[in-house]
Amino acid sequence: MTSRLRPVQPGKTTLVAVLDIGSTKICCVIARLVPRGEGRALRGRSHQAEVIGFGYGPSAGVKSGVVTDIEAAEHAIRAVVGMAERAAGLTLESVIVNVTAGRLGSETFSASVSLGGQEVEKTDIVRVLRAVNERSVRPERSIIHALPIGYAIDGQKGIREPKGMVGDTLGVDVAVVSAETLAMRNLELVLHRCHLQIEALIATPYAAGLATLVDDEAQLGVACIDFGGATTTVSVFNDGHLVYADALAIGGHHLTLDIARQLSVSVADAERLKTFYGSVLPGQSDERDMIPINPVGAQPDEAPGQIARSVLTRIMRPRIEEILTAIRDRMQATGMMDVCGRRFVLTGGASELTGLPEVARRTLARNVRNGRPMGISGLPDMAKGAAFATVAGMLVYPQVCAQEYQEPRGSRKLTGTDGYLARVGNWLRHSF
Repeated sequence: MTSRLRPVQPGKTTLVAVLDIGSTKICCVIARLVPRGEGRALRGRSHQAEVIGFGYGPSAGVKSGVVTDIEAAEHAIRAVVGMAERAAGLTLESVIVNVTAGRLGSETFSASVSLGGQEVEKTDIVRVLRAVNERSVRPERSIIHALPIGYAIDGQKGIREPKGMVGDTLGVDVAVVSAETLAMRNLELVLHRCHLQIEALIATPYAAGLATLVDDEAQLGVACIDFGGATTTVSVFNDGHLVYADALAIGGHHLTLDIARQLSVSVADAERLKTFYGSVLPGQSDERDMIPINPVGAQPDEAPGQIARSVLTRIMRPRIEEILTAIRDRMQATGMMDVCGRRFVLTGGASELTGLPEVARRTLARNVRNGRPMGISGLPDMAKGAAFATVAGMLVYPQVCAQEYQEPRGSRKLTGTDGYLARVGNWLRHSF
């Protein structure tokens, strides 16, 4: 349960590099985090990200967020990172990486410690968080995030900062997001082959939420659905904190494969049909609008075939409804449909399908809006859309990672507190 990333210091400019390893695209961004004044719309952010290096390319060797071919993944990552390094004029040693693989899941753990009527001190907060840590650690799963949702003193919940308060017992609820350890190890292996260290891991749904939600939404309760290439992830925020994260291994690329199979066209043609003509909501003129298609194996001199636009809609809509229904059922089973309030935000590349918000509104019975990344300047025009929400959220993450529980590291002293080395250090400090 250790956040390895150092939070950015208020008032200081710092460089950060993020790498989004997706199933359809890989994107690397190097940005300068510059201190910003307190704004009204995005109150939690202390810095503004100014992009100085951007690299982007097709993904290879990755399926549903899991590494399937180390060699191919290494080549794809090297090409994209090299592009960003050349644009920024520097060489990367470590990156912040997103995680979708390894059956992402979240649980809430609670623990309490006795105070004996004394004031809450920092050591008491560490004690109660350690108690949660001991209950949540399992060998087969790695903890990515451990976010204290709220404290309680003598059963009184909703306390944000218990330090200095008096009571008999101190309790805490912690939202723990975890993934399978072996999937993490493969990701680490690929990056080591590219001579890159992992500075921190961030769950994809958390990153998408950080980029697209405004403060009031996160406070009142909201769910963010990120429609990726081969995975769809969902995160629920309440009272300003992430409380739930989940991932499904179905995404926009499955829509493309459905179109390719049903119409017997190539995957590239199916992607083009989906992007230009695809809709999940039937229109009045769909039966009359004819779309040209080139079947697989057709001769160059053959005339292209034609289908009505309504045929395309009938292929795509069931898959979208399947994804939304699966998310709704999972959230109802965990009680998160009540926690997320009345609002859903859709983001990710596949969220830009025509008619998706309307279908989501009917399926989920909630208010729905499309979300785009906010508060990032200097991105190229192609990277300002919803498909790059995860990348933008990873640039926001260093500003908010201080909220996470961090395992205290004991500093090892070679010769005790007043040993020879400590005395030399004191002498150097006081003499110069």
